Amino acid sequence: MNIKLKGKYLYYLKYKIRCSVGKKGITKDKKEGDLKTPKGKFKLKFIFYRKDKIKILKTSLKKITIKKSMGWCDDAKSKKYNKLINFPFKYSAEKLWRKDNIYDVAIVLNYNLSPVKKNKGSAIFLHIAKKNYSPTKGCIAINKKNMLNLTANLKKNSAIII
Repeated sequence: MNIKLKGKYLYYLKYKIRCSVGKKGITKDKKEGDLKTPKGKFKLKFIFYRKDKIKILKTSLKKITIKKSMGWCDDAKSKKYNKLINFPFKYSAEKLWRKDNIYDVAIVLNYNLSPVKKNKGSAIFLHIAKKNYSPTKGCIAINKKNMLNLTANLKKNSAIII
Protein backbone atom coordinates (compact mmCIF):
# COMPACT_ATOMS: atom_id res chain seq x y z
CA MET A 1 0.00 0.00 0.00
CA ASN A 2 1.28 3.44 -0.90
CA ILE A 3 0.33 6.64 0.85
CA LYS A 4 0.35 9.79 -1.28
CA LEU A 5 0.83 13.31 0.03
CA LYS A 6 -0.88 16.05 -1.98
CA GLY A 7 -1.27 19.52 -0.56
CA LYS A 8 -2.39 19.27 3.04
CA TYR A 9 -3.79 15.73 2.70
CA LEU A 10 -2.63 12.12 2.76
CA TYR A 11 -4.42 9.65 0.53
CA TYR A 12 -4.46 5.87 1.00
CA LEU A 13 -7.03 3.20 0.19
CA LYS A 14 -10.32 5.17 0.23
CA TYR A 15 -9.15 7.70 2.84
CA LYS A 16 -8.31 11.38 2.51
CA ILE A 17 -6.89 12.74 5.76
CA ARG A 18 -5.67 16.15 6.81
CA CYS A 19 -1.98 16.49 7.62
CA SER A 20 0.71 19.04 8.30
CA VAL A 21 4.20 19.16 6.80
CA GLY A 22 7.39 21.13 7.36
CA LYS A 23 7.00 24.82 8.19
CA LYS A 24 8.88 25.81 4.99
CA GLY A 25 7.21 23.29 2.68
CA ILE A 26 8.60 20.36 0.69
CA THR A 27 12.03 20.11 -0.93
CA LYS A 28 14.15 17.81 -3.11
CA ASP A 29 17.28 19.17 -1.41
CA LYS A 30 16.69 18.57 2.32
CA LYS A 31 19.22 19.99 4.78
CA GLU A 32 19.41 19.56 8.56
CA GLY A 33 17.31 22.20 10.32
CA ASP A 34 15.72 23.70 7.16
CA LEU A 35 12.14 23.02 8.44
CA LYS A 36 11.29 21.31 5.11
CA THR A 37 9.79 17.89 4.41
CA PRO A 38 11.84 15.81 1.96
CA LYS A 39 10.31 15.00 -1.43
CA GLY A 40 10.45 11.42 -2.74
CA LYS A 41 9.17 7.90 -2.15
CA PHE A 42 10.13 6.45 1.23
CA LYS A 43 9.46 3.01 2.66
CA LEU A 44 7.95 2.96 6.15
CA LYS A 45 10.61 1.28 8.30
CA PHE A 46 9.16 0.72 11.76
CA ILE A 47 6.93 2.29 14.40
CA PHE A 48 7.81 3.79 17.77
CA TYR A 49 4.95 3.98 20.24
CA ARG A 50 4.15 4.73 23.88
CA LYS A 51 2.71 1.58 25.44
CA ASP A 52 1.43 3.64 28.38
CA LYS A 53 -0.73 5.70 25.97
CA ILE A 54 -1.52 3.22 23.17
CA LYS A 55 -2.54 -0.11 24.70
CA ILE A 56 -3.00 -2.01 21.43
CA LEU A 57 -1.30 -0.98 18.21
CA LYS A 58 -2.41 -3.04 15.22
CA THR A 59 0.14 -3.08 12.42
CA SER A 60 2.24 -5.42 10.30
CA LEU A 61 5.31 -3.16 10.69
CA LYS A 62 7.94 -3.77 13.36
CA LYS A 63 6.97 -2.03 16.62
CA ILE A 64 9.39 -0.55 19.15
CA THR A 65 8.14 0.57 22.57
CA ILE A 66 9.45 4.03 23.50
CA LYS A 67 11.37 4.19 26.76
CA LYS A 68 12.13 7.41 28.67
CA SER A 69 15.83 7.20 27.75
CA MET A 70 15.26 7.01 23.98
CA GLY A 71 16.06 9.70 21.44
CA TRP A 72 16.99 10.24 17.79
CA CYS A 73 20.29 11.99 17.00
CA ASP A 74 19.94 15.16 14.89
CA ASP A 75 23.56 16.33 15.30
CA ALA A 76 25.69 15.86 12.16
CA LYS A 77 28.87 15.95 14.30
CA SER A 78 27.90 12.62 15.88
CA LYS A 79 28.64 9.14 14.50
CA LYS A 80 25.06 8.32 15.54
CA TYR A 81 23.56 11.04 13.27
CA ASN A 82 20.04 10.10 12.16
CA LYS A 83 19.99 7.01 14.38
CA LEU A 84 18.24 5.87 17.54
CA ILE A 85 20.21 6.79 20.69
CA ASN A 86 19.87 6.56 24.46
CA PHE A 87 20.17 9.49 26.86
CA PRO A 88 22.41 10.71 28.41
CA PHE A 89 23.96 11.64 25.06
CA LYS A 90 26.60 14.30 24.45
CA TYR A 91 25.25 15.45 21.07
CA SER A 92 21.93 17.03 20.12
CA ALA A 93 19.02 14.59 19.87
CA GLU A 94 15.23 14.62 19.67
CA LYS A 95 13.54 13.10 22.76
CA LEU A 96 11.08 10.36 21.81
CA TRP A 97 9.36 10.29 25.24
CA ARG A 98 7.56 13.63 25.31
CA LYS A 99 4.95 15.49 27.38
CA ASP A 100 2.99 16.40 24.24
CA ASN A 101 1.50 13.46 22.35
CA ILE A 102 3.21 13.82 18.97
CA TYR A 103 5.36 10.71 19.36
CA ASP A 104 2.74 8.49 21.03
CA VAL A 105 2.92 6.80 17.59
CA ALA A 106 5.70 7.70 15.17
CA ILE A 107 6.52 5.90 11.93
CA VAL A 108 10.16 6.16 10.84
CA LEU A 109 10.51 6.96 7.12
CA ASN A 110 13.42 5.45 5.22
CA TYR A 111 14.86 8.90 4.61
CA ASN A 112 18.67 9.33 4.83
CA LEU A 113 19.08 6.03 6.69
CA SER A 114 21.28 3.87 4.44
CA PRO A 115 23.69 5.33 3.88
CA VAL A 116 23.34 8.25 6.28
CA LYS A 117 24.62 11.49 4.74
CA LYS A 118 25.70 14.22 7.17
CA ASN A 119 23.50 17.38 7.21
CA LYS A 120 20.91 15.87 4.81
CA GLY A 121 18.20 15.78 7.48
CA SER A 122 17.30 13.50 10.36
CA ALA A 123 14.33 12.21 12.35
CA ILE A 124 11.86 12.28 9.45
CA PHE A 125 8.74 10.67 10.86
CA LEU A 126 5.03 10.36 10.20
CA HIS A 127 3.72 11.26 13.66
CA ILE A 128 0.70 12.63 15.51
CA ALA A 129 -0.27 16.22 14.73
CA LYS A 130 -0.74 18.94 17.30
CA LYS A 131 -4.38 19.95 17.82
CA ASN A 132 -4.14 22.90 15.41
CA TYR A 133 -2.12 20.97 12.77
CA SER A 134 0.71 23.46 13.17
CA PRO A 135 3.63 22.91 10.77
CA THR A 136 6.37 20.44 11.69
CA LYS A 137 10.18 20.69 11.58
CA GLY A 138 10.15 18.46 8.47
CA CYS A 139 7.95 15.52 9.42
CA ILE A 140 4.40 14.72 8.33
CA ALA A 141 1.72 14.76 11.04
CA ILE A 142 -1.85 13.42 11.22
CA ASN A 143 -4.35 13.10 14.05
CA LYS A 144 -4.27 10.14 16.43
CA LYS A 145 -7.49 8.50 15.21
CA ASN A 146 -6.25 8.57 11.61
CA MET A 147 -2.81 7.31 12.69
CA LEU A 148 -4.32 4.26 14.38
CA ASN A 149 -6.43 3.54 11.28
CA LEU A 150 -3.39 3.97 9.03
CA THR A 151 -1.09 1.72 11.08
CA ALA A 152 -3.71 -1.06 11.00
CA ASN A 153 -3.75 -0.90 7.17
CA LEU A 154 0.02 -0.84 6.59
CA LYS A 155 1.86 -3.70 4.90
CA LYS A 156 5.56 -4.59 5.22
CA ASN A 157 6.27 -2.91 1.85
CA SER A 158 4.17 0.23 2.47
CA ALA A 159 5.69 3.51 1.32
CA ILE A 160 4.83 7.19 1.33
CA ILE A 161 5.10 9.35 -1.78
CA ILE A 162 5.78 13.01 -1.01
